[in-house]
Formats: sequence, C-alpha cells, structure tokens
Amino acid sequence: MRVLYITGWCRSGSTMLGNVLAEAPGVVHVGELRFLWLNGVLGSGSNARCGCGLNHRECPVWSRVLEAVRPDGRTLDQHAADVVAWQDAYRTRHTWRALRNPPPPGNGWPDTLAATYRAIAEACGAHTVVDSSKFASDAALLSGLPGIEATYVHLIRDPRAVAWSWMQPKAYTGRRSALNSTLNWAGFNLAAEAVGRAHRADALHLRYEDLVRNPRGAVADILELIGSEGPNPVAADGTVELGGNHTVTGNPNRFGRGRTRIDEDRRWHTALPRSQRAATTLLALPLLRRYGYETRV
Repeated sequence: MRVLYITGWCRSGSTMLGNVLAEAPGVVHVGELRFLWLNGVLGSGSNARCGCGLNHRECPVWSRVLEAVRPDGRTLDQHAADVVAWQDAYRTRHTWRALRNPPPPGNGWPDTLAATYRAIAEACGAHTVVDSSKFASDAALLSGLPGIEATYVHLIRDPRAVAWSWMQPKAYTGRRSALNSTLNWAGFNLAAEAVGRAHRADALHLRYEDLVRNPRGAVADILELIGSEGPNPVAADGTVELGGNHTVTGNPNRFGRGRTRIDEDRRWHTALPRSQRAATTLLALPLLRRYGYETRV
C-alpha cells in the first residue's frame, strides 16, 4: 500500500487538497491522523468528531481501526495515552534526527503508525492513504515502515495569508498571532524541505496559490506521483464533487459535501493590517524568495 503524506504548515489548504484527492478511486484521506488518539480517544484535543459527523469511537471506520491496532492487554484509553507519550519524541524539531537515526528503544509510535495505515487501507478498501497531519517528523519515518510505499507533497502557502487565517479563530482551534504563525510556518516548512531532499524522487513541491489557480493540473501531478490511473476528480471548470469522508480533524471545510469550486481565498490582501504584513514579510523574507513570493510589503 502507499501513503501520501502532506507536509507544510497549517492553514495552507491541506484539508481541501486531501478531500479532493479522496475522490479518486482507491484513495482515502484520513485528515490529521496524528491526532486520532489525543482527540478521538482521549477527547482532550481540539476536535473529537470524524468527518462523517460521529465521535471517532462510534465511527464504523475508526472504531475498527482503533481496535485493530490496540495491543492485547491495553484498553483504548491506555493505548492512546501510550501513543501520545511516544509522539512527544517525534515533534517537528525532531525531523532531522528521525531522518538519520532509528527509533528510540521502546518507542512504539513508528510501529503503531505503520499498523494504523495498514488497518485504514483494509477498512476502507484503499490502495493509497492520504495523511495531512503535516508533521515532517512523522513523514521522515515512512520510508522505514514495513509494507509502506511513501510519497510526499510539501504544500506551501504565502505566510501572510496564513498569518491572517490564524488571526481568525475557527471552531476546531484557537487564534495565533502573526508572529507565532510565521515562526511555525518557517519551522514546519524547513522540516518539510529536509524530508523532500531525502526523498527527491518521491516528493512534490506545491504552492497553495498554484493549486487553486490550476487545481486540475495540480491534482493530475499528484495522481501521477502516487501511480493512480483513475480519472481526475477535478472537472475542467475547477470544481469537484465531494462525497463523505472519515477525516480525523482539520479545517471545518472537511464537512463540506456536493459540487465545490476550488477558489483562492484572497481576503488577506486587504484585511491583514499593514504592521502585521510588514512583520510577517521581514521574518519570512529568505523563504519568501525561495518559494517565489512577492517580497514587497
């Protein structure tokens, strides 16, 4: 089976991209899988509802997957607490270590991640699992997981658009300042670059702005990357018919259904205060140039 892992920073369109890809035959998008145990089992995260609308424990897919990967002798809650503790050794800043070194002794996160991907593929009848967790540290593990063929999409969005988005609280998460968002934007994208460099033949670099301006072309490139021979779900007019999904968490647009147009959100151009725009531009300047973004304030 294959895993397509989306790296980058939050508010960059990964939920939308994943749900579009999930309309291709044999592809399932699971949202931010990393938070399945924190949100779905322990209920201490920001969103405990599956994309189908049910609690994760009640969802027919996640209830089956959680049981499949739960070790004998551990309850769901005990195993979830184990997983969350193991994940602490695989935060974004650990990406470079994860690329170079084997897992720490006794850390069960890599094995749990591999088993979860296999259980998802079996439960959903899929050949490709799209994970939009955006933790490059987890993406760094994929090539070493047994039975997994890994591919990667590094999704990037203008940090000023991201900063403005984070300044607008959403139902599933809180607010971040422009400074906090931009620092995370830089850190997450640098870590994503490290994964991409380590797996050049299996990685694709994609700007959100290019995705929304030519969604059919961008999705075609990704389908080619994962070896999918099915039809492109994006119509010539840039729309896609979205069905149901079983995403763990993510942008509230994951609950959208029906014919949907893929459009660029440009509100930040006029809504982001000039002082915040200037601070974000200066802080992100080296990467703005690298990714081909306008550097004028």
